[in-house]
Amino acid sequence: MEFSIRGKNVDVAPALRQYAEKRLSKLEKYIRHDPVVCQVTFSTVRGRWVVEVTIPLNNMLMRAEESAQDAFSSVDLVVEKLERQLEKYKTRLLRRDKPEIKQEQGKQAPETGRIVKVKRFAMKPMTPEEAALQMELLGHDFFVFSNCETGLVNVIYKRKDGNFGLIEPENM
Repeated sequence: MEFSIRGKNVDVAPALRQYAEKRLSKLEKYIRHDPVVCQVTFSTVRGRWVVEVTIPLNNMLMRAEESAQDAFSSVDLVVEKLERQLEKYKTRLLRRDKPEIKQEQGKQAPETGRIVKVKRFAMKPMTPEEAALQMELLGHDFFVFSNCETGLVNVIYKRKDGNFGLIEPENM
């Protein structure tokens, strides 16, 4: 695994760079194909160290972000989060590839991740600002809407830092 470590408005000390590489190299056991470039970004928000890690795998993108009082703790937290994600990804691949494993695991533990409810609703065209207001009024963490400026379906969501994020589909 190769590492691309950078700081967003902070300097990444060599000791922190080495620590991040050492801890993140632990994830190599989950990655079974060609060399992968693990992108690590350090930043600070309100006195807390934020670490964002992105790992591209086949057709998926593993991403985790964690924050803590010091940079080393935030690295530990993000590695734990990525381990959980990669373990879940690995078991899903095994279940998909080998039906006999799926049957054995079905006896041991109930299967999770099934669609248990479908909700349909009319999407009124609105601006992202109107959608953010609507989401706040409903008390939801995200809101799906039809963007009147682009005509495409968008998702607006509340970020941990209190701001909003907007997900727009990319034209291909």
